[in-house]
Amino acid sequence: MNIYKFTALLVLTTFLMGSSFAIVKLGLPYASPLLLAALRFILAGIMMAVVVLALKRPHPTSKEGWMKILTIGAFQTAGVMGCIFLSLRTITASESSILTFTNPLLVVIFATIFTKARYRLYQWCGVFLGLIGVTITMGMQIEGKIGILFGILSAVFWAIATLLAKKWGVSFDTWVLSAYQMLFGGLLLLMASFVLEQPFFTVNVHSVSILLWLSIFSSIVQFAGWYYLLQNSDPGKTSAFLFLAPFFGVLTGWVLLNEPLKPSLVVGGLFIIAGIYLVNRNFTAKSNKNIRGETLNDSI
Repeated sequence: MNIYKFTALLVLTTFLMGSSFAIVKLGLPYASPLLLAALRFILAGIMMAVVVLALKRPHPTSKEGWMKILTIGAFQTAGVMGCIFLSLRTITASESSILTFTNPLLVVIFATIFTKARYRLYQWCGVFLGLIGVTITMGMQIEGKIGILFGILSAVFWAIATLLAKKWGVSFDTWVLSAYQMLFGGLLLLMASFVLEQPFFTVNVHSVSILLWLSIFSSIVQFAGWYYLLQNSDPGKTSAFLFLAPFFGVLTGWVLLNEPLKPSLVVGGLFIIAGIYLVNRNFTAKSNKNIRGETLNDSI
């Protein structure tokens, strides 16, 4: 791939990943968190489902296949996104993005425990740096903010979804899996909204614009761009640049929401970014069947 095209697409996709936190924060005055998340992914899922049906992409032919997609959607969309949207009620977009994007560090830990995967020493150094970064970032703020817990849970759910997608994803067409896991996850979020909150959505130009941006650009365009990068370049080297996403999360939180760049946030964020880079940097063209290369198709 042309280096200029690669760089532009890489910056665009990671920007859309990271900036979605600030965009969600802008939308919360107009909608309850779980309902906003549900509408985002139901809309995105329907649009993608129409596309994969029109293109006649191969769909699951068994109940078991559909249940696997539903399970991935429950963790990846309902679990991850529900926790992100809830976290943004009480913590900043910068903090939420940093916590959520610690998921590659958790993948290493969970994969080692549950799948007996083996990682190199510098990947474990990356995990260690990332955990130090989380401690620095949140160390001065452990005053009972529920948003911190939701931010950590979003990373946990994403790591679990990553391992499930690694195990089951090869059985499905990537676009079909993405479309229906978003749709199923969105429907689960809709049910959760009516059970766990008092749902509301204020219809105006701002709220509709935010919802469309989240559904089209932060979901479909971001997914399509990232998937294209993984398919047309070395997935390992591409995944190493995932550290740009929390960087853009902090940057857009500062620009769009006037969130302060506290020293603990900056220093801790740099540790986490370094950790993410080390964890992903190992995956090269020598081994294309790897956790990050296979599963980043289901990004935020």
